[in-house]
Amino acid sequence: MTVWLVLGVPLLVMVFAWFMERVETRLRHLNVQEEDVEEFLEQAKPDEVRALYGHGIGRALELFSIRRRRPRRGRDQQQQEKKPVAGRN
Repeated sequence: MTVWLVLGVPLLVMVFAWFMERVETRLRHLNVQEEDVEEFLEQAKPDEVRALYGHGIGRALELFSIRRRRPRRGRDQQQQEKKPVAGRN
């Protein structure tokens, strides 16, 4: 019985350490800043919240940053697009 403990425990610890190294490597690549998460939670749209739920914070922040980089259309520009052009039916 002692032989199994002497061989099994170090082997188990090595497997656990290897597993935790893989987890740490994945977490290290996320690089999520606290400010980004706070801003996301304050301003997220429904599709971004769905991405957070379904795919995790990385994908949700990616969608959020894409939306922030897009130029915002002004209210005047939106109203001009809605107005019918005179002479067209």
